[in-house]
Amino acid sequence: MRSLRLVVVTGVVLALGASGLHGPVAAQPTPPPPVEAGVAPGAPVPDPRPGAAFADPKVAELQNSASRVQRELRELADKIGTARSDVARAAAAATKARAARERADAVVAARQDEVDRYTNAVFNALGKPDELRLFLLATNQRDWLRGARLVAELRADQNARLSGARDRQRAAIKAERAAVRAERSAAARHAELESRTNHAVNRADAVSSELRDEISDADKAVTDRQRAQVKRNRETAANWRDYLRRLRAAGVTPPAAAALRDPAALPAGLEPLRGAGGRAQAGVARWTSPSGERLLVLPEETIAAVSSAVRVLGRPYVPAGGGAGPAAYSCDGLTRSAYTGAGLPLPSSATGQLAVSRPVRRADVQPGDLVFLGPKRYGVQSVGIVLDNRTMLAADARMAGVVVAGLPGGDSVLGFARPALGPRPAAPVPERAEGELRWRCGSVILPARRGDQAAGAWGGYPNGLIPPAALCRIGVGEHALRCDAAAAYRAMSEAFASRFGRPLCITDSYRTFGQQTRLYAQKPGLAAVPGTSNHGWALAVDLCGGLESFGTEEYAWMLANAGAFGWSNPGWARRGAAREEPWHWEFVGRTFR
Repeated sequence: MRSLRLVVVTGVVLALGASGLHGPVAAQPTPPPPVEAGVAPGAPVPDPRPGAAFADPKVAELQNSASRVQRELRELADKIGTARSDVARAAAAATKARAARERADAVVAARQDEVDRYTNAVFNALGKPDELRLFLLATNQRDWLRGARLVAELRADQNARLSGARDRQRAAIKAERAAVRAERSAAARHAELESRTNHAVNRADAVSSELRDEISDADKAVTDRQRAQVKRNRETAANWRDYLRRLRAAGVTPPAAAALRDPAALPAGLEPLRGAGGRAQAGVARWTSPSGERLLVLPEETIAAVSSAVRVLGRPYVPAGGGAGPAAYSCDGLTRSAYTGAGLPLPSSATGQLAVSRPVRRADVQPGDLVFLGPKRYGVQSVGIVLDNRTMLAADARMAGVVVAGLPGGDSVLGFARPALGPRPAAPVPERAEGELRWRCGSVILPARRGDQAAGAWGGYPNGLIPPAALCRIGVGEHALRCDAAAAYRAMSEAFASRFGRPLCITDSYRTFGQQTRLYAQKPGLAAVPGTSNHGWALAVDLCGGLESFGTEEYAWMLANAGAFGWSNPGWARRGAAREEPWHWEFVGRTFR
């Protein structure tokens, strides 16, 4: 087993006309994008989702491979950061020691000059001040003793002043040498780590080349799954249209939901539909032709709701805000949009929908009923629309779109409900157990890194490996974002244009894993570790046209107004922060100030 594997899955482009990838393309200046991290300093390698959260086993395997590379490069990046700080501290200490030694040199020179000047003065006045001269000049023993003491004191004072300065000089030289050795050692450590990082990047590139066949196989598996999903969606839509055609051909006009709630008082020509145990079901009916042909009759509201959901098959998935269409959907946003639009109002969350919807037994489930998914330890993590006893329609995170999926069994199903029966008083529903991961619409949702940063992981694909069909273009070149982020960006750009007479200038949006890898190889000290940037989640942009610098009118406008559109220049990227990136903005999916 290889210890290091870097894999890059190429994007899967699907011909989904409703994917949001089509639209007018605007021209704009294209200055070179700043090389930046797009992730908070010190942020851990994200996306610790279990393999079950991904759309395909091969994709989960690729994420594991990418995570191994991320961990190694992250560890090296952290060590390089520490080594860089050590080099700076050692250099500062060496500079300080060098200055101290230079001051000691100056003191020694001054002391030596003082001694020289004193000696010269004594020679000029009296000759050399030594004991022999005193002995020859002294007139008595007392004068000789006094003179000898004076000479000794003068000499001792000169020697002490000069030797003290020289001692300090020697200590300064020793300290300077130690500081220089420490500086060289820190620099060598830094160079070693830089070399190891370069080797790691080179190994990653080499492994990527070695795994080309495996990557190709994984890419094909993802492509095949997406194509199979498109085919299944189309077949299901065709089957639903055929059901509606047969109702019309039989002359059956679906009645209102209220007319089908009492099986004992159904409209003329309809009869009760028996459920498990022979009991007549409420909210549905059956029509039988003279020749014995039987048709299921659903309320007109249910038919309208299912029809609207079928029409948006293939639209992209979004996890939260903006999930009620029409460009993209979350699982509960889809059901709420479909049923509320048909005249059967539902709450906004899957939890709320289960709480107020009237339950039905699994054996009695009919098309148009809602299915709520768990298991209980996750709480109500998803909701879908039942199509038959084997399939459902849902906005699914793992498939990154509105799809036809298999109806799960076992403890994954929390219950079924029939919106046509009307609401009930809110009842208790399962809540997520403490310590469990937060699941939504089939995939794990990770918490925001900070309150002003994008949440990161979403949907059923790893960072930088999101199919284009799951994204929406913003109308500028090939730039694309998660669909709710794209809609918010377009609205923000229009507001910006009303103030400055031009739309926002953008240099970077969604960044694939391969692009992140290449950028990291070019600038490992500035770019994010591959698979960690919010660019890879299609939740970040780099802007230009006055937003490259703090203090401009454009930046001030963005800082004051972007929060109303759910965008933020995160705290770590602002002026005076650990890494200043005025051009980097992230979609937080809600109003943020």
